[in-house]
Amino acid sequence: MGYEVKIGISNKHVHLSEEHIELLFGKGHQLTPTKPLVQPGQFACEEKVDVVGPKSTLKGIRILGPARGETQVELAMTDARSIGIKAPLTDSGHLDGTPGCKLIGPCGELEIDHGVMIARRHVHLNDEQAAEAGVKDGDIVSIKIEGPRGLTFDNVLVRAGVKHEREVHLDTDEGNAAGCGPDTVCTIIK
Repeated sequence: MGYEVKIGISNKHVHLSEEHIELLFGKGHQLTPTKPLVQPGQFACEEKVDVVGPKSTLKGIRILGPARGETQVELAMTDARSIGIKAPLTDSGHLDGTPGCKLIGPCGELEIDHGVMIARRHVHLNDEQAAEAGVKDGDIVSIKIEGPRGLTFDNVLVRAGVKHEREVHLDTDEGNAAGCGPDTVCTIIK
């Protein structure tokens, strides 16, 4: 039997740089945490922005904190297509070659020339969990989800280390395709 991990569905969201937090929410603004996320030190924020593409706008998209070195907009493929952006599938934080968009906040708006992406599915594990699963940071694995809409997803990146905690991240398109709910688990297949 493989190693079981809970599925976390990653809805569309935005990570902002300190500079962009101030441009969108006002000088000296600090993000307001509303809920801690499973990954250590990360949290959902009260703050939201509108994400504008050539075709339409996604309204009220949640900010995740803390601030990042560079602004990043993570969408599912359906979201990107709906606003007319051809976003590439890439690893979180790898923004070279990604398109931009307009972001609108309560105190301003800005155009980013890159940073819109579809995050590659991945599994977070701390070092002990990775050892238990028999994987290491950077490995590519498959995950199997049981149930009426059960699926096996290939090409799942392992992100292991001290800043990680056991959880698979799928976007809303992937989660819906597999019929995932709040308590869905999967099995890592090497």
